[in-house]
Amino acid sequence: MSDFFQQVVSGLASGGVYGSLALAIVLIHRATGVINFAQGEMATFSTYIAWTLTTNHGWSYWPAFAVALLVSFAGGIGIHQAVIRPVERGSQIRVVIVTIGLLLAINGAMTWIWTGEVRSVQSPFPTRTLDVAGVAISIQDIGTFAVSIGTVVALWALFQFTKVGLAMRAAAVNPNEARLVGVRVPLMLGLGWGLAAVLGAVAGMLTAPSVFLDPNMMQAILIYAFAAAVLGGIDSPVGAVVGGLLLGVGLNLLGAYIDFVGADLRLPAALLVILAVLLLRPAGIFGRREVRKV
Repeated sequence: MSDFFQQVVSGLASGGVYGSLALAIVLIHRATGVINFAQGEMATFSTYIAWTLTTNHGWSYWPAFAVALLVSFAGGIGIHQAVIRPVERGSQIRVVIVTIGLLLAINGAMTWIWTGEVRSVQSPFPTRTLDVAGVAISIQDIGTFAVSIGTVVALWALFQFTKVGLAMRAAAVNPNEARLVGVRVPLMLGLGWGLAAVLGAVAGMLTAPSVFLDPNMMQAILIYAFAAAVLGGIDSPVGAVVGGLLLGVGLNLLGAYIDFVGADLRLPAALLVILAVLLLRPAGIFGRREVRKV
């Protein structure tokens, strides 16, 4: 039984990372109606900034973490204003193609600046374990989970209790009516891109100590985040977080108790989750079915 709880705790840590990135995907989807395929590359770029500050310039982890988040926020707003906004009034497929172009451009830029060499990233948390009722819990897992969920809670508070959050929700749900009451919709959508970039940066920097840093680091994590977003409901922020936690725990238990799954079939299992949800419940756990007049 202790092994079971150990797998659950470890799964919650990775699920927190999936949930953060899934929430970033949901934020962009609610604002523009499309999936941002460059979300993983944007997260990796932010992680490289933190790595450069800590490794090349001798910064401590948390100041580098904070600076990387600020740069990510500014970068997200800049990408929306310079790249997405000029095409967002067109068809959705055009925005999707632009995000795929962004993916390739950012990946190429990272390889050009930092090369494709695999690099180790220090963890802000110790690797030792705590014994809780016979269950060995890694402090790194606790820290990863706490930072992921703390970021999500802070974002929830922003949306629930501030005028900026209310204006962002209005701009995402009904931009035309939001304009009528004086909301500056382009600015709010830009802020949404900035916050999504921050969430991605948190996911990237928490993932890097476990999987090592290279330009393709977040590609598999992005698939898990897609699966989490689809599982929870692609328009549901709560669903993205819950979906991430369920997926993290579920994949961990599958790998531990079903021999043929192991580590190699975790990614196909996540793809299977996407397929099953789209076939059986397209709206996800927390999503609402779209009703159209005919």
